[in-house]
Amino acid sequence: MDTRRTLLIDAFAADPLAGNPAGVVPDADGLDAERMGQVARELSASETAFLTDAADVDRRIRYFTPTQEVDLCGHATIASLVHLHDEGTLDAGEGRLRTNAGIIDVEVTDEGVAWMGTGEPSVEVVDLDYERVGAALGIDPAAMQDVGADVPAAVATVGLPFLIVPVNFLERLGEADPDMDAVEKLAAEYGATGVYAFTFDALDADSTLHARMWAPGAGVPEDPVTGTASGACGAYLHAVDAFDDPPAQMRFEQGHFVDRPGLVRVEVDGDSVRVGGRAVTALDGSLAVPPADSDDILEA
Repeated sequence: MDTRRTLLIDAFAADPLAGNPAGVVPDADGLDAERMGQVARELSASETAFLTDAADVDRRIRYFTPTQEVDLCGHATIASLVHLHDEGTLDAGEGRLRTNAGIIDVEVTDEGVAWMGTGEPSVEVVDLDYERVGAALGIDPAAMQDVGADVPAAVATVGLPFLIVPVNFLERLGEADPDMDAVEKLAAEYGATGVYAFTFDALDADSTLHARMWAPGAGVPEDPVTGTASGACGAYLHAVDAFDDPPAQMRFEQGHFVDRPGLVRVEVDGDSVRVGGRAVTALDGSLAVPPADSDDILEA
């Protein structure tokens, strides 16, 4: 029986039991995709990152939800970088990771804040049926039409596509009661991983916005704090001229309505988008993994 060190790390948070928990397997050499998927299902985090050695970059990293592999994941990347830095196996400064979406530039500061570069942003404004979106998200359609007249909905991506939907007030966003089947169909229709709804009516005066994200088609009913979607939203805000004077760095709140508050930092400079934040280890242990030719069930 193979035993692997396995962690749950809360990303985009300075304290445990907040932010977005990511599974991290820091030494996944020898695990095939099937075993990675089984480990991800066992941990039941929205994503689990598997790190392996690579000759041309600092690490190869793959991401699995409990149901499928995904090409890129922000919070699991931030969690992995902070862990490697805390362990002393990744020095502060710049580095590179190989993902299924390509090689990404990363950085860890001396203060332990991790940053990840993203793919080239793409933003496509879309014409929404707000009645349908309102029924799917459980949000009054008028709360979206109101702000949508000035800041349109769009599909945006920096590696994974999201349907970005602005909402007028935090109260309306907090009242959301999504129909997951309808949300899954809506996202699929737009070729999106999930639906990211946000409002400029944030809890903290220093925050740019407050957001929620649902991706039931990827096995994630509601993600507490979403790195790749935050990066996509940052690119979107610049693309649709949401600000008279676009800030170089933004601060996004998320997770408060699922009792996992977190903060994502987003930097946009032309076609360059970076996502950053802190992370803290909540659980550090080992997982028994059957060999590749075994059909045994994983033992925690």
